Amino acid sequence: MKILVTGAAGFIGSHCAERLHHMGHEVVGADNFSPYYDQNLKHKNAKDLKDAGIPITRIDLREPGDFSKLKDDFDYIFHFAGQPGIAATSSFEDYLWNNLVATKNLIDFALTCTQLKLFINISTSSIYGLHATLSEESAPAPASFYGVTKLAGEQLVLSKSREKRIKTCSLRLFSVYGPRERPEKLYTKLIGCGFFNQEFPLFKGSEEHVRSFTYVGDIIDGVVSVIGNEEKVDGQIINMGSENEHTTGEGIAIVEELLDTQIRKNTTPKRQGDQMFTKANIDKARKLLNYNPNTTLKEGLKKQVAWYRKAFVD
Repeated sequence: MKILVTGAAGFIGSHCAERLHHMGHEVVGADNFSPYYDQNLKHKNAKDLKDAGIPITRIDLREPGDFSKLKDDFDYIFHFAGQPGIAATSSFEDYLWNNLVATKNLIDFALTCTQLKLFINISTSSIYGLHATLSEESAPAPASFYGVTKLAGEQLVLSKSREKRIKTCSLRLFSVYGPRERPEKLYTKLIGCGFFNQEFPLFKGSEEHVRSFTYVGDIIDGVVSVIGNEEKVDGQIINMGSENEHTTGEGIAIVEELLDTQIRKNTTPKRQGDQMFTKANIDKARKLLNYNPNTTLKEGLKKQVAWYRKAFVD
């Protein structure tokens, strides 16, 4: 099968592209190498993929003309690209253009792919709002520009299933961590502070936040399992994450144990729109896709520490 992966130079997208390639598929990556964070990290991911035989084309999904760089012969499209997270440096327009307009343009391209079997939209638990513990049938209540625009993009994608134009699904991911995690995310930043004896900025109250921290390998198990299950997942929203929840404080303690150090912390003001509690309800994923994440937080963080050491310390 020929598969397009958008956001392929990013954290989860790069892992997905690698897995699909190892499964024997022809994978084409697309990324605009946004300066949201250090582009050198994305270029490093891209080089690793290229060395493995996975080309990445520089494409800005916000620009309809850029799609001329792609052929229209894809069997699957995995859409990871977007404006991530909750950041004071990102404007509403950033989220609007990267999560909604870009998705609309990609859908328009997908409609030209006559052999397309499934369009897989990668979404987020932030759609549920501050307490993400509900099933897919629950009413969304996003509390950030990120969550609002991801919900809108998700509905654009799923509308094509309702119109019977193409088969689509949307996977809502919960608190993914692991090797290649973005530098501003919790564990990469925390591990870096531990290695280099730097102060870790801790949002006020965040140590008590509860998360379904999910190892990236377990997430990719679920993401790629949609292949061959087009009829089952068409038009569906599916949660993917760990059912085991941990506080941020527990995660910090595990990293300190793995590094055998006490990380210095600096409490910063509370972040608006940050989720208080997430716990993935994965009953539907189990039923439809036999999804069963099983990596413990300590096992996953051990792998992330080893990756960070090799990439930035040794």
